[in-house]
Amino acid sequence: MAMLAAAVLGYAFWLGDGFGVTSAVKAEYGERTSAASEPSQAAQSVDLSDSQLASVKVEPVEEREFPLEKEAIGSIDFNEDLSVQVFTPYPGRIVNLFAKVGDEVKKGETLFTIDSPDLLTAESAVIAAAGVLELTTRNLERLKELYKTRAVAQRDLEQAASDQQAAEGALRTARDNVRLFGKSETEIDRIISERKADPILVVPSPITGLITARNAAPGLFVQPGATAPYTVADIDTMWMLANVVETDSPAFQVGQAVKVKISAFPDREFDGKITTIGAMVDPNTRRVLVRSEIQNPQHELRSGMFANFVIRIGDPVRSPAVPLNGVVREGDGSMTVWVTADRRKFSRRVVRVGLEHDGYWQILEGVQPGELIATEGAIFLSNMLTIASGQ
Repeated sequence: MAMLAAAVLGYAFWLGDGFGVTSAVKAEYGERTSAASEPSQAAQSVDLSDSQLASVKVEPVEEREFPLEKEAIGSIDFNEDLSVQVFTPYPGRIVNLFAKVGDEVKKGETLFTIDSPDLLTAESAVIAAAGVLELTTRNLERLKELYKTRAVAQRDLEQAASDQQAAEGALRTARDNVRLFGKSETEIDRIISERKADPILVVPSPITGLITARNAAPGLFVQPGATAPYTVADIDTMWMLANVVETDSPAFQVGQAVKVKISAFPDREFDGKITTIGAMVDPNTRRVLVRSEIQNPQHELRSGMFANFVIRIGDPVRSPAVPLNGVVREGDGSMTVWVTADRRKFSRRVVRVGLEHDGYWQILEGVQPGELIATEGAIFLSNMLTIASGQ
């Protein structure tokens, strides 16, 4: 132990001025240790030959505007606020169908007809009421003529007038009952004049739109409250349903304008606005429902189409920008670019990226506008550095 202590003490004195070591020696020793502890700058650079330069494109860093936007992926669906299930107002069996799924129909256009016992009863009642009114009217006119010659008592005349007024009221009620089935005044007049009841009930489309579902067939018995034979949706507007991550949800507000891109129409954008934001976060996915109403004037959108919407949440910011091919993601997750001053020697530099837009990365730290960088061939340079480091 005494010999070890003496050796250490002697080594310390050799480094100090006690043994007369010059400052030049100490400086040389310090430079060697510093050089050994820090990575060489040359180790982060590569020099390219003339043939290798053909694989690299050099451009100055430029500034570009990056919009402050949020994106979400979703799908197109029918606007359920403008989607109507078409029921029969009365029970009966379907006679004919006039539309199929995918057809566009106008308001009032016939969808299907049914043989309705209720309609037959109502029409029979109006025919009977019309007959009673005709009979009471003729009787009243006859008694009026007889009363002029005092051939009948006044009481009989008054009774006939009362019967005729009651018959008029009964006919009005019967006509109203038939009108509830969708019959027009002209059709009711024809039924009365021909004394022929028509049990066929016409069920029209209540809106202009697209047939989205049909659950009907000739001979099928239908009634109110059962499965709707038809569903019609107004497709002038559609819904875009998206589930956004919980952390992005505060950026969305009802009424905000959105731009929607549809996979089926990659070169077009559809305008819309947010109409609903979900009241709860899905406990399994930690996402919030955001529903937008999209304009569809040409009726091109279809339910189930994939879509993504973009919403601007602030003014664009201007920052240094580097093409996507000019930024390399290293194995440790860092992002790097290759900087050059003479277009031959390239040095790797770590940068901090921000937004991605139109094929460019926003650079928050690392390079300044005007610096020359490799905008193409950055991966080639990284591979060259890796190969050189392994030798």
